[in-house]
Parts: sequence; C-alpha cells; structure tokens
Amino acid sequence: MNSPPPPLPPRHQTDHQTKQIILVHGPIIIGAGPSGLATSACLSNRGVPSLILERSDSIASLWKSKTYDRLKLHLPKHFCRLPLLDFPDNFPKYPSKNEFLDYLELYASHFRIVPRFNENVQNAAFDTSSGLWRVKTLNKTEYLSKWLIVATGENADAYVPEIPGIVKFSGGEIIHASEYRSGEEFRQQRVLVVGCGNSGMEISLDLVRHNASPHLVVRNTVHVLPREILGLSTFGVGMTLLKCLPLSLVDKFLLLMASLSLGNTDRLGIRRPKTGPLELKNITGKSPVLDVGAMSLIRSGKIKIMEGVKEITKNGAKFMDGQEKEFDSIIFATGYKSNVPTWLQGSDFFTKEGMPKTPFPNGWRGGKGLYTVGFTRRGLLGTASDAVKIAGEIADQWRDEIKGSIKNRCSSSFVLISKS
Repeated sequence: MNSPPPPLPPRHQTDHQTKQIILVHGPIIIGAGPSGLATSACLSNRGVPSLILERSDSIASLWKSKTYDRLKLHLPKHFCRLPLLDFPDNFPKYPSKNEFLDYLELYASHFRIVPRFNENVQNAAFDTSSGLWRVKTLNKTEYLSKWLIVATGENADAYVPEIPGIVKFSGGEIIHASEYRSGEEFRQQRVLVVGCGNSGMEISLDLVRHNASPHLVVRNTVHVLPREILGLSTFGVGMTLLKCLPLSLVDKFLLLMASLSLGNTDRLGIRRPKTGPLELKNITGKSPVLDVGAMSLIRSGKIKIMEGVKEITKNGAKFMDGQEKEFDSIIFATGYKSNVPTWLQGSDFFTKEGMPKTPFPNGWRGGKGLYTVGFTRRGLLGTASDAVKIAGEIADQWRDEIKGSIKNRCSSSFVLISKS
C-alpha cells in the first residue's frame, strides 16, 4: 500500500468557500510552459508523479498567444531541446514558433503530461503545522503537497515602463510586444518601437517588410552579434571556445566577428557596453541581440534609431535629444517580468522582482520543499539544467519518505481528501 498521507492542517484554517482539498502524491508544479513540462518529464523519468497547475487553457500559452507570427528560435534546435527528448530530425536548424509548439505538444504527449488547465493560483504558502505547501486557486480548490515547484518563469507577465504623457496619446494603438502578431495591421504607419532587444529588432524588421516605418528606441547600450559566423551558430561557437579559452578572449573574438560582419554599430546609434557579451550575460543575465536582418535595414535608414523617450505626446513622442516626432502607433518591446510576488506568500527566497535571491547556478533550491525552474536568465539550456537537478533531489526524497509508493501508487497523481 501507499504510505499514509501527511496529516492535514486543522480544518478551521480552510477558507469556508473552498470547494475541495486535494492532497497531491508528488510535487505541485505551477506553470505548463517549457519549464513545467521539462520538470514533470524528469520527475516521471525518476518514477515520481507530479501535478501541473496552469492558469490558461493550454500548454505553453505564452508561446502560443503572446508571440509574433514570424518568431523563430534564435539558437539552433540542439541548444533548445528539453531533457530526454530531441526535436524531430526533419525540423529545421532554427524551428519556427509553430514548430516549437508542435515539439512541446509532442513532448507532453510522449511523457503523458496532462496539466490541470484553467487553474489560476491565487496564493501559495508553506503550512508549518503540517509541513505541506497549500496552493489555492481561483476555482476555490486547495492543493496540498510536500513539494512546490515554481515554473512560471521570469517572463510570466508583460512589462510596460511608466512614461510621462502616455495617457495623452490619441493616435492609433499602444500595445505591448506580447500583443503584436504581424506588421500587416501597421501598413503605411509610422510606428514607435520602444525597446531594442531581440523582440524590438525583429518587430522592426517585420514592420519594414509590411511597408511600415519603424522608429526603434535605443535607450541603453546593447551588444548586437550576427546570428551565425561562417555558417555556424555564434552562440555555439562561443560555447565551444569557452571549453579551451578564457571568457575574456572569447568575448574579444565574438566582438571582432561582429565588427567584421556588422561594422561599427556606434555610428548607427547602437552603443556597445564596455563589458563583453558573454561576461555581461553571466553578470546580469542580459542576452546580446542576435541579428537576423534588422541591422542592414538600420544602415539603409528603413529602421530609424531614436534616443530614449522623454515624454509621450498627443500625436507622438519627445525624445531625450530634443527631437519630437509624430507616430500612428506605439509598440512596447520592453520585456517581461516574474509574477511570483503576486501569489507566493511567506517566502523570502525571491526578490521583490520575483527572481531567486540565490545566484545561478544554485537558484533552483529554495528550502522546505520549494524549488524554482526557468529563472536562470539562460533560456532553455538553464531550464533543462534546473529540471534535471530538481527531479534528482525530489526523487531521492521520494524514495526515502514514501516507500513503496512508486510500485503501488494510484493511476491518478492526486487524491480527493474532502469537500465542503
């Protein structure tokens, strides 16, 4: 028989509106994106069941509904695979958004991962009296488990900075990049694109291809590298060189290749940081932009570079250098933020920005059965690394504390305890 479940917290501590309490035999995973799927698969591979709670109605909802149509993976597919399952052989070197989604669906099917959809977590907290994590959802269901894995990632919610005058704008749309699908709806428009990361660069490229006139705001320094060097992935070349050369030399080599390929970006209004691209990534988590065609359009003037925005006006924007221009629409390619502080209670493991306080590579373990995956600022490679580590540690605890449960556990990964 399965070992008996841990004692429940006192009944009076349960919200009187709670419909049911569910004791999960295995970890609770919050989020059914790549991080949650990878962790669930690694746990399953170690014989540990898990339950994924997902606020939307599908896996990888951010990839599915919050990304633009022309999106492709910036790195070759072998750098983006999740643990235990490769991309299909017939997939291209840089899979498209839809191909990556097909891979995630295949991944979930292969490991028989069936999340509980439309379960938006209201709050989660550790109950010291029972030694369990209590996770309450907006559906008035409470889930209990010895382990809680936060897999909502560092890009859970769109981030839009506060800019003076933004409510004055009476032109066309003001949207975040997560709402952008195609330049088709912006044809013949003058569009202000705020943010010069990979999304801002690619959205500007897409706008030009739909006969729009993008003005790209470059407020801070940024490294732009060619996506490939002599037909090889720039990222892959960097990773290979790091095996035998110090990081500073690899950075110098990458910057030399970038200069030969892209020229002096300072002359275009894109200033490079003093710190090298890989060193900067290690220190701050800020990724270099991998150019897929935008730089040639910047050189030709089809994408215009602007300094930081000072103020949004009724018809456009004023800039830090004194210029003022009119725009038909504004797109904020200003990134995303973690939403962990809005629902995780009583834990001091996360910063107020929702990132683990413990630096990489040890930010995956939070104590008291709390784990995090997808917060490394190192993309899918970081996700895969965390998922493997988490599964290994929980599997050891599972064998030690729930003896015999692997052989005889129920076919379902959760058990209804009570209803009210």
